[in-house]
Amino acid sequence: MLRSATFEAGHQLQLLQGGGQYFPALIGAIDASEHEVRLETYIFHFDVQGIAVAEALERAARRGVAVYLVMDGVGTPSVPEDWQTRWNNSGVRWHQYAPLGHLGLLIPSRWRRMHRKLCVVDGQWAFCGGINVLDDWLDPNHGPLKVARLDYAVRVQGPLVLQCQQAMVQFWARLAATKQLRHLHWREIRKSWPALRLLPRSGLVPMVEAPADGSFAALVLRDNVRNRTGIERAYLKAIGEARHDILLANAYFLPGARLRRALKFAVRRGVRVRVLVQGQYEYFMQYHASRPVLSELAAAGVEVYEYIPGFLHAKVAVADTVWATVGSSNLDPLSLLLAREANVMVHDAEFALQLDAALCAVIETSARRWDLSADAKRPWHQRVRDRLAFGLMRVLLFFSGARY
Repeated sequence: MLRSATFEAGHQLQLLQGGGQYFPALIGAIDASEHEVRLETYIFHFDVQGIAVAEALERAARRGVAVYLVMDGVGTPSVPEDWQTRWNNSGVRWHQYAPLGHLGLLIPSRWRRMHRKLCVVDGQWAFCGGINVLDDWLDPNHGPLKVARLDYAVRVQGPLVLQCQQAMVQFWARLAATKQLRHLHWREIRKSWPALRLLPRSGLVPMVEAPADGSFAALVLRDNVRNRTGIERAYLKAIGEARHDILLANAYFLPGARLRRALKFAVRRGVRVRVLVQGQYEYFMQYHASRPVLSELAAAGVEVYEYIPGFLHAKVAVADTVWATVGSSNLDPLSLLLAREANVMVHDAEFALQLDAALCAVIETSARRWDLSADAKRPWHQRVRDRLAFGLMRVLLFFSGARY
């Protein structure tokens, strides 16, 4: 029996597509903040949008708002010196999570990254999704883009805001405790550990109550301690209970055996299953390792579509136009087994219909259906690369301590 996410009523939800909708909403909430802003992101890129967010955080801190910012050390390897000075002088508390150091990703433990994209403002509003602090029209590795990156986020008011805030408070406390431990001798660590392991829970801003008749929603987190499989279980439950239609959009789609079986079994019981994936070549592993899996699913009756115009970065899904999720978790080994992730699960027909309509429009206008015969006719060296990449992925996961 799969344990499901705990849905609560009383949520007001707004779907945000791309940076054009996300950044005005985020910056507006930060500028209206009175007590506290907490922001976590994998990438904080100091482009036009990033500087706008950085300035909003600085303004909030200068007027006395407690501002906490966490960026991943791989996604954000450096912060410009002028912004380090500006944030420090204004009172912004910022931290780079697990910088790589000299050996980089050669150490398997450093494959575990902070991939969440979360923000809580005054305990009233929460933002969750796949959108980094990064301009839609720019890619750090590929430069300017011809088409804006396709991605989604959700703005939430309601009970899960407090859950999100508590998770971020505890994460910040762990980071502070770890930083303190690095500067202690082992004997001092032994003496200090009882105090360090007690994470502070004070300072939470009272949540503004939302109407009791709002949407049902749940926050599902993935970490490497207590919440290792929550997001995968939520997907499995939604897929297992679907009766008519499943629509997934995922940037890095390489599901494990359990998810593949669930999707194929859904097809066998008459459910229409559509998967929208990245059609552009972005990374060797992402592109080649996923192709054997996509062919396997297509052969089983799953409709696989490749997004062609630009980069797909979305991590969203809809089932039976009633259940939906928006978050940071891809359906690949890194997200499901190694990275800290956050997804909002929604049980609300109006929200699910809105997301479903947006994804259907993308498939109809901007996607190409997976052609099994054409894929089989690709040059042999490309198919060899596919198998090598898939095998290498499994080997890397084995050395990381994960099982997939």
